[in-house]
Amino acid sequence: MEGGIHKAESTEFRDLLYLTSKQPFILRLAFSAGIGGLLFGYDTGVISGALLYIRDDFEQIEKSTVLQETIVSMAVAGAIIGAGAGGWMNDRFGRRPSLIIADLLFLAGAIVMATAPTPVVIIVGRVLVGLGVGMASMTSPLYISESSPARISGALVSTNGLLITAGQFLSYLINLAFTRVRGTWRWMLGVAGLPALLQFLLMLALPESPRWLYRKDRQREAEEVMRKVYPPEEADAEIEALRVSVEADAAHEEQAQAHGGLVGTLRKVLGSVVVRRGLTAGVLCQVVQQLVGINTVMYYSPTIVQLAGFASNSTALALSLVTSGLNAAGSVVSMFFVDKAGRRKLMLLSLAGIVVCLAMLSGVFFAVDSHSPEVSTAETALFGNNGTCPEFGQVSAVGVHWTCTQCLKAPSQCGFCANTQKLLPGACLAMTESARRTCRATAGRREWYTRGCPSSFGWLALVALGAYIVSYSPGMGSVPWLINSEVYPLRFRGVCGGIAAVANWSSNLLVTQTFLSLTQALGTAGTFLLFCGVSAASFLLLFLVVPETKGLQFEEVEQMLGSKDYKPWKKFNPKT
Repeated sequence: MEGGIHKAESTEFRDLLYLTSKQPFILRLAFSAGIGGLLFGYDTGVISGALLYIRDDFEQIEKSTVLQETIVSMAVAGAIIGAGAGGWMNDRFGRRPSLIIADLLFLAGAIVMATAPTPVVIIVGRVLVGLGVGMASMTSPLYISESSPARISGALVSTNGLLITAGQFLSYLINLAFTRVRGTWRWMLGVAGLPALLQFLLMLALPESPRWLYRKDRQREAEEVMRKVYPPEEADAEIEALRVSVEADAAHEEQAQAHGGLVGTLRKVLGSVVVRRGLTAGVLCQVVQQLVGINTVMYYSPTIVQLAGFASNSTALALSLVTSGLNAAGSVVSMFFVDKAGRRKLMLLSLAGIVVCLAMLSGVFFAVDSHSPEVSTAETALFGNNGTCPEFGQVSAVGVHWTCTQCLKAPSQCGFCANTQKLLPGACLAMTESARRTCRATAGRREWYTRGCPSSFGWLALVALGAYIVSYSPGMGSVPWLINSEVYPLRFRGVCGGIAAVANWSSNLLVTQTFLSLTQALGTAGTFLLFCGVSAASFLLLFLVVPETKGLQFEEVEQMLGSKDYKPWKKFNPKT
């Protein structure tokens, strides 16, 4: 969900097949750099399944919602820093060294997590991986875009975006593959080191971006790369186009320095009505993309499946695989329809579907809580008085009845050992490793619940979750990044794009770090209802603020944003 998908016209894909057949070096280059997108997707998706088994191995993590959120969200925090540092490193040292450093961070993070003896070390590994994610999220598409023929760069960068969702899908497959292997989560997290090592070796044999080389007065090296990328009859013209483009960029930079560098540029950004309107729309799209709650699904989908009543880790992972597959499919749908339906319409339709699906999810989880199995004193007594949840022991002595939901909300942290017939009354026990083992070892293969309760409504939650992904992915999943590539004047695109990206990552961190705490404070139904309300308010804001940029040239977008009668909800006619 972070990183976005670059716009690609349908003709670019036809040109892609033609050019790569004549210049196979292009595919080698795009594939090698595209592994960064795969790693990005894998490392952001793998934690959703690994977390289930990390909880089983570390009792302090099982009992601490904040610790679980921190393990997940520290990769996002690292990505914010990595994206900022990556921008500086890209300009100073080049795109290729930046990708190589990102690979080393991915590799180091994978090794640290796979061998982690304590939760703190896992968090350190997550930060290292996050730094790599942040650098790869901006460097991979930049390297591909600058090193490939201009007329197919959109298609190649779109492919990098698809590799992000493919990496997330792959992470679920890998998670499933290691569910019955000793070490489970260590293998899940450690496997990411292999593609990082592969990309590291491949990048050592590839050249630097010709655009960066030309900017650093290494014209001969840049020309050599260009002649490998372009057919012989096109190379000279493209080299000349690159020279003109780089000189124009240099002139813009000199102009920016003359106006006070970054501070002066920011003053001009805020002082221009065109840029203010564009930045408001761009930042709003990026913030809304996260605040509708998508990364609660990407990072916590197996946990959400467990909240719906599926206690088994392997079952939760298998069912979560569906959501990841739907997300990848939605990305493909977006590439084909965004130029037909329009950016604004696609986002609003997407948000409308999200509101409906989140309302459904809230209703389903309310039903799950309302029809929770009861706690039986007799069932609990089977496990001995020492294993009984302390609060249940107190209320049962005075004849108060409890349900599974009340058991899981007990302040001393308790778990529910389901009856062999899951919807019948079960036992409420103190949340300890011995209680979990005893419950699962009992005849009849009882299930141990610590997140959600047994329910006959679980399949409805899965349907609503799938519908949510189908609604999100083609619209809110990719269009905000496209809007941000079109809505800023060229001279301010770098600084405005950076501001919007930071807003996206920061919103991501906010949602990721608070989701489990919200489910404890508001309940799962209340949490999804909160996201539903935020999404409904976002629909209204997007309707009032975000214009349609479909079919407009950059100059026409600037003209639209600067017009006196500017109304985002009205179609702009550049001829009037």
